[in-house]
Amino acid sequence: MSRPALAATGGTSAKPDHDSAEWELRCELAAVYRLVAHYRMTDLVFTHISARLPGPDHHFLINPYGLMFEEITASNLVVVGLDGHTVRPTQYAVNPAGFVIHSAIHASRMDAACVLHTHSRAGCAVAAQQAGLLPLNQISMEFYNRVGYHDYEGIALNRAEQQRLTADLGRHPSMILRNHGLLTVGSTPAEAFLRMFYLERACQIQLDAMSGGAQLSVPSPEVCERTAAQFEGTADDDYQDDQSLQLAWSALLRLVGRIAPDYSD
Repeated sequence: MSRPALAATGGTSAKPDHDSAEWELRCELAAVYRLVAHYRMTDLVFTHISARLPGPDHHFLINPYGLMFEEITASNLVVVGLDGHTVRPTQYAVNPAGFVIHSAIHASRMDAACVLHTHSRAGCAVAAQQAGLLPLNQISMEFYNRVGYHDYEGIALNRAEQQRLTADLGRHPSMILRNHGLLTVGSTPAEAFLRMFYLERACQIQLDAMSGGAQLSVPSPEVCERTAAQFEGTADDDYQDDQSLQLAWSALLRLVGRIAPDYSD
């Protein structure tokens, strides 16, 4: 099952204050906020999902500080620059910890068009385990040797941490912030969300497996690496499934349309 970059579907009609490309991105990002809320990966108003806007200015969209994820819409997302300041008039503030983490990754990884960070229960629990994420299940193996680890330094309010954070992420698509939470990046909000969905699921599986008290079964490193390559679409397999993630994202957009139809307002 390869993991192609995912395109948004729907939401392409431009609002008066936004061109069509920006409005499509706003709708896709707002949909991801609603999905994170739906799957109970939120921490009141204290985590963030950001997406880089098209163009040379390194501006990105992020949630207004103080709104629950269930309240995020395409039109109330805030535009900020790499300096953490809003670049368009808005009634909302921006969480400074969101700026420190997200701007560092956007600045260092041009492929990281979307950055998603959570403080979920399962994610925080695995982030507290010294061994980190274990390859206990097919879902977990997507992340085999593809997760960075960043040691806890306190609440992310200091610019000095940014260089260490991006160095620990490296070229990985995901990162576990020890004693803190989870982080994924993607070329689109859809890709970042689907990575987070499965990283979160991998953490839940690990906690459930460990709670049974029995000895854990861990496949060989060779099998784990091959499985990760299959998820990437780089394994030499007889069959490929290049549609799986696009089909999943389309289904998720239909779900958002049913449970939170105002996301694209």
